[in-house]
This record gives sequence, C-alpha cells and structure tokens, in this order.
Amino acid sequence: MDFSVIMTMKSELSLSLILFLILFIKVWDGIKNASTLLNIVNILMFLNVVHGFMGNTTGEAFNGMYHTNATIALEKDILNIGAFIVSLMSFDCLKNHKHMLEYYILLLSTLLGMQFMISAGNFLMFFLGLELSSIPLAALANYQLDSARSSEAGVKMILSSAFASAIMLFGISILYGVTGTLNFQEMAPLLSASPLVILSFVFVFAGFAFKLSSVPFHLWTADVYEGAPPPVTAYLSVISKASVAFVFITVLFQLFVNLSGMWYYILYISIIASITIGNLFALRQQNIKRFLAFSSISQVGYIMLGISSGTSLGASSAIFFLLVYTFSNLGAFAVISMVASETGKENIDDYKGFYTNNKYPSWVMAISLFSLGGIPPTAGFFGKMFLVTSGAEKANYALIAIAALNMIISLYYYLRVVKAIFIDKSDEPMGKLRGSFSTSLALTICLVGAISTGFVSQIFEYITSVFGK
Repeated sequence: MDFSVIMTMKSELSLSLILFLILFIKVWDGIKNASTLLNIVNILMFLNVVHGFMGNTTGEAFNGMYHTNATIALEKDILNIGAFIVSLMSFDCLKNHKHMLEYYILLLSTLLGMQFMISAGNFLMFFLGLELSSIPLAALANYQLDSARSSEAGVKMILSSAFASAIMLFGISILYGVTGTLNFQEMAPLLSASPLVILSFVFVFAGFAFKLSSVPFHLWTADVYEGAPPPVTAYLSVISKASVAFVFITVLFQLFVNLSGMWYYILYISIIASITIGNLFALRQQNIKRFLAFSSISQVGYIMLGISSGTSLGASSAIFFLLVYTFSNLGAFAVISMVASETGKENIDDYKGFYTNNKYPSWVMAISLFSLGGIPPTAGFFGKMFLVTSGAEKANYALIAIAALNMIISLYYYLRVVKAIFIDKSDEPMGKLRGSFSTSLALTICLVGAISTGFVSQIFEYITSVFGK
C-alpha cells in the first residue's frame, strides 16, 4: 500500500490525530484551565473541518473494503461541520465538568466510526464502523453521571443499538449465505428478488430504521433524547442520523439497486408512518427535547421520500436536505443547550417571554424552527421542495399529498414554540443568558447556514454534479 492510498483515508487520519492529541493532553494533565482546554479542542475541530475540504482524492484501500470519492468526501465534510458546531455548543455544559476530555474522546470516536461506515465498500468494514459509532454514543447519553434520566437514556441507547445491530447482522449473514461475498460491488449483481433476499433486505432495512428512528422502530428516541445532555441529544439527532442516512443511500442505490421496485413500497409505508406519527406525537409534547425528537422522526420521513425516487436527483436532494437539517436542528439545540446549562429548564412553557431578555437566541430559535417547518425563505423550504419534487418522479401523488398535508400540520407545533417565545407573556420571563463566545459562534453559524444555504444554488448544483463520482 503506497502513500497515495493512505491519503485516501486522510479524514480518518485527521480524526485519529486529534484523538491522540486529546488523549496526550489528558495523560499529561498540564493544562488546568477548563476554558483553555475547551478552546484548544474547538480549534482542533475547526482545523479538522478545514482539512476536510482540502486535497480530496478518489481511491480505495484494503482490497475494496474502504473507498472514497467526491460524494463521500462531501458527506464527511457535513459530519465534520456538524460535529464542530456541537463542540462549540458544548462549551457551557462542559466548562465545569471534570470529565470534559473524556467527552471529546467518546464524541470523536463515534465520528471516526461514522466516517469508516460511510467509506465502507464491504459489510465487514461497515459493521465495524457502525459499532464504533454506536457504543460510545451510549456512554455519551449517560454523560450526566448524577442524573437518573441520563442513566436511563444510556441503558435504552445501548439496548436499542444492540437490538438493531443484531437484526441487521442477521440480514447481512443471509446475504453472505446467498452470495458468498461481503463486498458491495461483488454482491449487487448476484441479488435477485428471491424470498430469501427479500427477507434479508427486510432485516437490513429494520436495522437502518432503528438507527434513523423511523416508525415503527422509533420507540427509543424520545426517552433517549430527553435524558441525554442537550449537546449529546443534538449530536444524536443530527450527526448520527445523517451518517446512517448517507450509508442507507449507498446501500439502496449500489447494493439493492436491482430490487428498487420492491424496496420502494417498503419505504412508502415507512414514509407515511414516520411523517404522520412523528407530527401527531410532536403536537402534544411539553418537553422541548421530546418535541424535537418527534420532529426528527417526521423529518426522516421526508428524507426517505426523496430517496424513494431511486434517482440521483432524489439522493442529491436527501444529501442537500441533511446539510440544511444540520444547521437548522443544531441551531435550535444550541439555544436549548444554552438555556439548560444556565437555568436547567427544558419545557416549552419555560420559553414564554424568552424574547424579552434574549433577543438574539430567540431569533436563532425562530429561524431554525421556520427552516425545519419548510417556511420560505429559509433553507428548509428549498430542502423540502427538492425532496418532494424528487419524490414526485414516481408519480405517486397520494404520497405527495400526504407529505404536503403533514407539512401544514408541522407548522402548528413549530409555530407554537415561536408563539411562546415572542407572543406569550410570563410573570417571570427567563433572565438574560450569559452564553460564552463559543455558544454565540455556534448560534451564528447555524443562523447563517439556515438562511443562506438555500439561496446559494451552487451548493445543490455541486451535490448533484458529484453524486456517485
């Protein structure tokens, strides 16, 4: 293996180097100031984002088990941007925590696993990346060691992850038994619509549906989101979900491409269930993290709507929406994290009169929710428009009508939070929040991203031009 092949793994090498540096700082124990430590890590995370856009190559390693191209590099860049924003919003939560560096070791380990998973050209590499990205997440969900809710979230996370992995592994074992290989390129031509292959796909799809929180495999989501610390919830809701969605696109479009007529109907049912049930349960939530949990379930339905077309436009629309979703959802969670770290409040009613003393965070929350709801001129409007347009290529207008009606329903619960912030009065409105510079920077990045991403047409054009290359 020559140096050029090693450089195809530059993203993973960058993360491994940062992990080593953080571990060295932890063992050295020479920096005592918490703010200094957190700023150092944030700088390293920013350099990782910059490095992700430089010198990308196309190639493979380990006899095709690992591969990379322009689309994969873009997907990793989206994850790196999201992880950097999560790192910034974690500043206020971690500055008084004695295990702050352990937090980043776990977080970057999951990110490393996600990147290996995205670059997998073989089910063995995929599964190793999946487990590396899943197991540390359970520890992160239980990061508040003195909180019973956090412990419950960690237990539910590890049990649901183990269950999902077992189901998926069973499906993979059937595929290996049918084809005699684990390599995606070798396996794809050997798959036909036989009962055994269809059964294996159902198991593999169920595993992905667990990770994506798609109905009916969503039952763990709200409890884990509520119990985990807000930055971890943000990471679960955006980074973890986006990584699985990227791999899901690859598996459908490369491995099960000959079975598109079959998996369309499975997606069809899951889309309707996810969008509708996610919306209906979001309507009745009081805890704002549970509210965004059911919102994320609904958003997964729209992502699968774009994917269901089976076209490159649909896949490109899903990738673009995941970029928009990263800015929009993390913007909302950045505000929630700032509020939770300073006041401990997490209910929607606690945000009544929030605008009185916290104007900038209020606008960030409002724009983020507008984007999640698909209200123009935010980027979320363009993202959902592309998804619905690509989903309409199958000419299944009943599905499009259901998705459109659910978009109207979602406006009610998103605007409900905006109403509490700007219109509802409170005898004791939340006081002025003293967020750190890191948190303010996270808010600004998300605000700019949620507004500008839709207007910069070159972004979507670039995604469509590089997909599959």
